[in-house]
Amino acid sequence: MKITGIRTHVLGTPWRNLTIVEVLTDEGITGLGEVRMLNHTDALLGYLQEAVPNHVLGADPFEIEGLVLRMTRHDYARPGEIAMSALAILEIACWDIQGKALGLPVYKLLGGAVRDKIKAYANGWYQVERTPEQFHAAAKRVLERGYRALKLDPFGAGMFELDAGETSRSLALVEAVRDAVGPDVEILLEMHGRFSPNTAIRLAGQLAKYRPEWLEEPVPPENLKALAKVREHTDIPIATGERLHTRFDYRELFELQAADILQTDITHSGGLLEAKKLAGTAETHYMLMAPHNVGGPISTAANLHLAATTVNFKIQEHFNDFADSYVKECAPGLPEVKDGYFPLPNGPGLGVELNREALAKYPRAKVNFNLFAEGWERRQAKS
Repeated sequence: MKITGIRTHVLGTPWRNLTIVEVLTDEGITGLGEVRMLNHTDALLGYLQEAVPNHVLGADPFEIEGLVLRMTRHDYARPGEIAMSALAILEIACWDIQGKALGLPVYKLLGGAVRDKIKAYANGWYQVERTPEQFHAAAKRVLERGYRALKLDPFGAGMFELDAGETSRSLALVEAVRDAVGPDVEILLEMHGRFSPNTAIRLAGQLAKYRPEWLEEPVPPENLKALAKVREHTDIPIATGERLHTRFDYRELFELQAADILQTDITHSGGLLEAKKLAGTAETHYMLMAPHNVGGPISTAANLHLAATTVNFKIQEHFNDFADSYVKECAPGLPEVKDGYFPLPNGPGLGVELNREALAKYPRAKVNFNLFAEGWERRQAKS
């Protein structure tokens, strides 16, 4: 079997564009991959235009290691987010092709399942007014959808510091959510890399009574020694990894024991095989895997196959029950969350297919650059 070409699509939503790739073969089997490129969609498409003829066309989709080698070591530039995202969507599509060709779900090809269901947490549910009352009501709706874990970013504005007023407001939101969901539902707290170590440590102390399951990216991701400092001063588990894009980016994190939970995003870090290798190293350091996932059904399906076969898997992020849920129409087949868990995906391949009619309804969100420039000039004149 040989790869004969690719097709790309961009699905637009109010806050993100999802780039979908179809990898075509000479045997008529097509594989799917998907990634959310935040402000880098055109960069990804441009990279694919150059990389696919050099590294992909004519290749055997069963030879994943060769694909990884060509797109990383055989390309002189060292890979970052764009190159690793391109590799990821092509690599995931190749696994989809393999599964379809063999009539097996992808997790069977990755070593087989070590669990019969996959724990999930809800994200995207708190797109409401930032008040305790609104967060309380929204958290109740999460429970009604069957989730037993949910993530939120309560912190609003903040850069290194968080003033007294914002601190009180943020704590009130967490308190409201804990009250809404009760003592047995897991609350995961996102900090989006805002804070200095001292601020993060102070907040961790104030948040401890609400028993968060983790603090996510408490400091900017570039300085892993700063992250290690936070971990040394709190008993709350530390999660990070969505903005690390190669296995080599994690080397210092492992050496410092700077986190407890790794949130690698398989769509930004080379795909399923790279994530499996990272999970193996994490297991030797007694760290858990909780992959970052803000994508649609295709990337979520890929994550479920990884979760099924990863011994040190913890929990899977899921957006599309609460944010832009229409994207599920565009790639049907993903199992639904029930009682806080996904069932194992059933194949073959990833278990999802592309609905081109639905996809055509939601074109890429475009920016009117002339209006943007005029608006910028007006703001500059006022200042």
